[in-house]
Amino acid sequence: MSFENLPPILGEALAERGYSALTPVQAAVTAPDAKGRDLIVSAQTGSGKTVAFGIALADELLGEIGGTPLAEKPLALVIAPTRELALQVSRELGWLYAKAGLQIATCVGGMDASKERRALRGGPAIVVGTPGRLRDHLERGALDLSGLIGVVLDEADEMLDMGFRDDLEEILDATPGRRRTLLFSATLPQPIVRLAERYQTDALRLSLAGQDRGHGDIAYQAITVAPSEIENAVVNLLRFHEAETAICFCATRDSVRRLHATLQNRGFGVVALSGEHSQSERNQALQALRDRRARVCVATDVAARGLDLPTLSLVIHVEIPRDAETLQHRSGRTGRAGKKGTAAIIVPYNRRKRVESMLRGAKIAAEWMDAPSPDAIRAKDHARLMAKLTEPTDYDDDDRAVARELMDRMAPEDIAAALVQTHRSRMPQAEELLANTPEGREKDKADRHRPGFEDVVWFKIGIGRRQNAEPRWVLPLLCRRGHITRNEIGAIRIGQHESWFQIPRAIAPKFADALKRTASGDDEQDAILIEESAEGPRIEARTNRKQGAPHAGPKPFRKGPGGKPFKPGKPKPFKGKGKPPRPPKGQ
Repeated sequence: MSFENLPPILGEALAERGYSALTPVQAAVTAPDAKGRDLIVSAQTGSGKTVAFGIALADELLGEIGGTPLAEKPLALVIAPTRELALQVSRELGWLYAKAGLQIATCVGGMDASKERRALRGGPAIVVGTPGRLRDHLERGALDLSGLIGVVLDEADEMLDMGFRDDLEEILDATPGRRRTLLFSATLPQPIVRLAERYQTDALRLSLAGQDRGHGDIAYQAITVAPSEIENAVVNLLRFHEAETAICFCATRDSVRRLHATLQNRGFGVVALSGEHSQSERNQALQALRDRRARVCVATDVAARGLDLPTLSLVIHVEIPRDAETLQHRSGRTGRAGKKGTAAIIVPYNRRKRVESMLRGAKIAAEWMDAPSPDAIRAKDHARLMAKLTEPTDYDDDDRAVARELMDRMAPEDIAAALVQTHRSRMPQAEELLANTPEGREKDKADRHRPGFEDVVWFKIGIGRRQNAEPRWVLPLLCRRGHITRNEIGAIRIGQHESWFQIPRAIAPKFADALKRTASGDDEQDAILIEESAEGPRIEARTNRKQGAPHAGPKPFRKGPGGKPFKPGKPKPFKGKGKPPRPPKGQ
């Protein structure tokens, strides 16, 4: 197989790897009009970007190296957002340039920095790393970028989202002015454009993200469920598809932890990946997936960056992605290298409009459906079992001897039934789900009602969004002031200047009495007015926004009251604008 526009040594490596032709993004970066130019490439995950930037720099790299595989200084630098992606890039470039004998050094967080420094002194032609570790080596003098002929920013949009702007700018400022800069990104938001304008010259923009769908080899499904049955829907989807490898995306570490425990208790072979896991734990999890000891991975968006699992055929969006780009990034873990994949988005009834809007924006045609039922799963199991048991197999003499002994002891039908039972006992049980009907939705609302809160009294507290009030730090304050537990507090509604919460009527007098006794304490939070609210919560925030007032609602992980970092269970002193309200006289 010959590859035009490529050095023969790379064409041979591609042919041996099974390539019959270049992918669209690979062909675009090697076209005559792209030769020697800075590039801004917009292409989806799984489109062959790693090989693309490897061959884009081939002429300069091989020309500088000449006949020796060692380089006095690194010639190419590849920056990736995560350890897994950097390691994957290093592996891909390793086989691509194996025949040329080029050395590649990898510098990522969580690894032995002293070994990396020795590798950098060994004359690598290509250095691959994460922004933080590369910056550390640069500042310590271990990384010399003065000889670079090319820099690649892989997943540039994700690096900016993860807060690596300062690291990237320091690294790029240390590179020579006359070098190629290749910027690869699935999306091109405005910060990426500004970065390109600063560090690139006359860049050629190549957009190969696809016009009709996020990814042509992925079948998108939108699964509508009751909000209380999301985990049960995940169980049934995993059982229905029985994918060789599946990944379930969650939004937070806590969500990963909960779902991982749930699936483990149900009998699935499952591993977890999130920011709380060490590099050693992440390596063990990935190895378990590759060894087929585990078939399901529960992960956050960032932790799953760079995962390269050839057998991955099912992606489940357990929690709705924050935007269309995240949806495509997540889904792009499957449907790679010409293989088909499925991306299922679990959509609670009350979030359907948001998901429909997201899919329209991404130009993705998803099939809307209910979660698989136990009957549908049993039918799938039946077909899979029949296919497995009837496929041609060679049995050794010991197996046939045991079979003859069983035939002497049991009827053939009983032997077959025992075989079926053994097979089914290893499979997690499917879950019964509420019907997607008006009656089913009403039942879901009733089931979600907490026992003991059938008759409640609304109280209000004199702080709201303007003071960065959040349930997570209001709860400990209410428990301390009212001498109750968090299980005795019902719904909490955060308003613009006030917030409201439910207390069961049976304990409301005791709660109100405790509020009076604690209102004169030394803590500044004791001066915050908390009293019974006859009218309950008001919709003041929504009205104000319609009139054009700015929305000052808290963002995730924002600071607590007083501008100090929030610590669960330890509310900080209230220091809002102006003086805190004084308690009524006599309290």
